[in-house]
Amino acid sequence: MFGLAVRFTLKDEESASGFDALVAETLPQIRESEPGTLVYAVHTVEGKPLERYFYELYRDRAAFDAHEQQPHVKRFLDARGQYLASVDVDFLQAQDAKGVSG
Repeated sequence: MFGLAVRFTLKDEESASGFDALVAETLPQIRESEPGTLVYAVHTVEGKPLERYFYELYRDRAAFDAHEQQPHVKRFLDARGQYLASVDVDFLQAQDAKGVSG
């Protein structure tokens, strides 16, 4: 399996609302059309209203690459910048897990 942990810091409350709307528009398309995407979880952070964490788990690197080529993902990647103060990405290699199988 191949994964990502991503922390987005948003500019302000208005940006947070816009980012959340963009995520709400994108996630159903990921659910419906990406069988290699095993987990795509979006989290708010207690006490930090301008932060969002994504945890993404893919069957393998090829599934991640396919995800990145989807029109809905390209739209998300192009549109998100207007809302962001910063983004931090960690690429992960799964060693063991409960609840998912690749």
